[in-house]
Amino acid sequence: MNLTMTLLSLLAFVLLTAGTALFVAAEFALTALERSIVEANARTGGRRDQFVLKAHRTLSFQLSGAQLGISITTLATGYLAEPVVARLLYAPLTALRLPADWVSPIALVLALLIATSVSMIFGELVPKNLAVAKPLPTARFAAAPQWYFAKLFTPVIKATNGTANWILRRMGIEPAEELRSARSPQELVSLVRTSARRGALDADTAVLVDRSLQFGDRSAEELMTPRSKIESLELEDTVADLLSAAIRTGYSRFPIVDGDLDQTVGMVHVKQVFEVPPQRRGSTPLSRLAVPVPTVPASLDGDAVMTQIRGNGIQTAMVVDEYGGTAGMVTFEDLIEEIVGDVRDEHDDATPDVVQSRAGWEVSGLLRIDEVDSETPFRAPEGDYETIGGLVLEKLGHIPEVGETVELTEFDPDQSGDEPVYWQARILKMDGRRIDLLELVKTEGRNEVEGPDGR
Repeated sequence: MNLTMTLLSLLAFVLLTAGTALFVAAEFALTALERSIVEANARTGGRRDQFVLKAHRTLSFQLSGAQLGISITTLATGYLAEPVVARLLYAPLTALRLPADWVSPIALVLALLIATSVSMIFGELVPKNLAVAKPLPTARFAAAPQWYFAKLFTPVIKATNGTANWILRRMGIEPAEELRSARSPQELVSLVRTSARRGALDADTAVLVDRSLQFGDRSAEELMTPRSKIESLELEDTVADLLSAAIRTGYSRFPIVDGDLDQTVGMVHVKQVFEVPPQRRGSTPLSRLAVPVPTVPASLDGDAVMTQIRGNGIQTAMVVDEYGGTAGMVTFEDLIEEIVGDVRDEHDDATPDVVQSRAGWEVSGLLRIDEVDSETPFRAPEGDYETIGGLVLEKLGHIPEVGETVELTEFDPDQSGDEPVYWQARILKMDGRRIDLLELVKTEGRNEVEGPDGR
């Protein structure tokens, strides 16, 4: 009978140690896993990955359950193992001819050390190191038993967890149910810029990563070629007209319209010229070659625009404003330039959008405010405009003439300057009613606004 009880007690000791190991493994594995990895595996994985996701979404509750499980199994291990191991040590200690009154306390101390060491090594350290080294496989194994245990002991866990949360709130700390492991694009941008400043990241690589991270925050309206710069062809125009327009402008894609851009019926590419024999190019209307072109709302984000454009053969989309009118056109080249910078071929205008002049900076009127911020020292104030040309128009309040100037006040986000920083914007070139080119010059103080005649 004594032998049977001893064997059962030792078996219980092994099982309880395994239970402790399970809870420790679940605790460390769930904490070590990134949320994005858990969600990605849950979408494509099996039932075990679903349990990992459910446990990870209630992480605080599951960790409390794991702590409860560890406490129960550890206490039970000590209650069962120490007397059994002590009894097993009586005979060897007695054989050592120790005094009779020494055998019992020495056996109990040794039993405590042995049981605690075994429980610590196999019940805590081994599963902890395993979970840190292989968090996903460990979580797949341990999440389901951990989840069912937590569900079974929900009342106890809620009581203990609620008490702990109440104490935290009294300390001014709001408990979190999930582990915040993801980083926002803004945080990553800050990390990239800091790494570049400290020399840990190559400058060119930092610019590329920075542009990539900010790409998703751009809208189609920010990425597009504006309506005023789009070259279009009419339905009745011929393939010969397409060839002439391509030679004249250097563009390869042209919207085909029925009157104006709001009535765009399709898109043609200059390579389609080769589909028509030379003798028929003067009589073949472009309506026969036009292919449908998708439309996207002006507010659509950059990632969604990229998906739309990559999904169609023409690699172009028309951008529609909130009133249903055509605001512009966005191409795959526009998207690539937003990430890698200006891409020019032999047909593009060789003049950069920003050129440092003797007095300041010559800037394209179509340059976005964030691009002006990154390419020049000027920091534009906030307002209802997207481009530097829009800022100048807002300040002037009318369509300017070449040579006209306006004073701009630099934005100080920290309000650290004692005096405002003033800049002067001079109109260098107009394209119809649009500011095509202007010069930004930093001034020492407030200046009077000049008219086009310089007075």
